[in-house]
Amino acid sequence: MTMIFAHRGFSGYYPENTMLAFQKTAEESLADGIELDIQMTKDGELVIMHDETLDRTTNGSGYLKDYTLEKLKTLSVGVNVKGFFPRQTIPTLREYFTWLKTTKLITNIELKTSVFEYKGIEEKLIAMVHEFGLEEQIWYSSFNHYTIAKVKELMPEAKCGLLMDTWLMNVGSYAASQNAATVNACSWFCCKEGVAEDLHAHGIKLQAWTPNDADLMKKLVDCGTDVLITNFPDIASKVIGRK
Repeated sequence: MTMIFAHRGFSGYYPENTMLAFQKTAEESLADGIELDIQMTKDGELVIMHDETLDRTTNGSGYLKDYTLEKLKTLSVGVNVKGFFPRQTIPTLREYFTWLKTTKLITNIELKTSVFEYKGIEEKLIAMVHEFGLEEQIWYSSFNHYTIAKVKELMPEAKCGLLMDTWLMNVGSYAASQNAATVNACSWFCCKEGVAEDLHAHGIKLQAWTPNDADLMKKLVDCGTDVLITNFPDIASKVIGRK
């Protein structure tokens, strides 16, 4: 059965990577989980944000890593989204985990270590997962496969996904060599003939980002994709026949 993850929360209608978008996923969709991104502040706090810079989604500017948490909390998130919403701030991962404990949603956490490595981010994340007892609800992913290797070193049972946006031959063998549970790839790669079959033959699932229209979602399901990571989990629910 195909699973649905809300990409940065219910971001098709609400400001991405905000507590509002996460809460609306639980309240207004039939998604199985949420995909979100974490980075680290100047003072070592884990926060939820996709971009390395603040400019696109907040009323701040510059690199997130150069701000303390206290300073980041003065900024408003969602300035790029039309409509009226209650003021949102950049969530800490601790805030999110406190809420997540009240749900049964899975969370796919992307560690944003491709531009800045954020030394120690893996240790901080795993420690917090254990603190909240969320081992069964958290999956891990990154474009930086050294980060995935570090997560597996710290937590061998962790369910890890290799993010990729390129044409990779023998993807099943490569993913298996990294002890990955999933490959999280752009939709056009997921649709390539033989990709899903190759991964499934190695016991690895395929996640697609970011299909946002029904036709593409249906094509991905027909190709054998296991997880749709979408801004519109409501549309995905209709495509796969959920009521």
